[in-house]
Amino acid sequence: MFMNKILISVFVSCCFCLNTNAQKLIQYNLVELLNNSQLITDTSNHAHVLNNSTYSNAISTQRVVWLKGVSFKEGSIDIDLRGKDVFLQSFLGVAFHATDKTRYEVVYFRPFNFQHPDTSRRKWSVQYMVVPDFLYDKLRKEHPLVYENSVTPVPKADEWFHATIVIKGDSITVYVNHSSTPSLQVKKLNTANDGMIGLWDDELPGDFANLTIKQK
Repeated sequence: MFMNKILISVFVSCCFCLNTNAQKLIQYNLVELLNNSQLITDTSNHAHVLNNSTYSNAISTQRVVWLKGVSFKEGSIDIDLRGKDVFLQSFLGVAFHATDKTRYEVVYFRPFNFQHPDTSRRKWSVQYMVVPDFLYDKLRKEHPLVYENSVTPVPKADEWFHATIVIKGDSITVYVNHSSTPSLQVKKLNTANDGMIGLWDDELPGDFANLTIKQK
């Protein structure tokens, strides 16, 4: 009973919850989640708190960290992210509808392409894919420029930017920096509609802050 009270207290301190018109809005403090072992990590993650950051609740991670006990179906995911201006070495975004650590959907960004002088590469800035069945190379070959696109407005490669990912039915829409113009609109490639959600990163560490999830 005592441990249950502690866990409840930790959860309440790590997020703010508001119910409005049958929708649940939760704002997660990633630093508190990390410090209270509410993020699923392993030795390859290298997750740590970002000190002296623009945001007080920012963390950095390498590879994927999953939110413990959090399930996502459909709604919207808001997050602030910051990658690196290093060619082919900075990839970060949000994974969702995970049945386990090896099967999930993901929307991710390639910041080094945001302002690339090659305009064709700029169209490879934001990507949707399904792991392991529909990876980016397969999608690019079979459906060029359908599941990836440039971003608008265009941030600098090494600065914080905001992403809103809306999942509704079989549709996924991505907005950058609160723009009303979508940077990416795609149809889902699998039938999963529920599962774990995580902060996704590959290669160099990526930075994350201000995670908000809104769903029914």
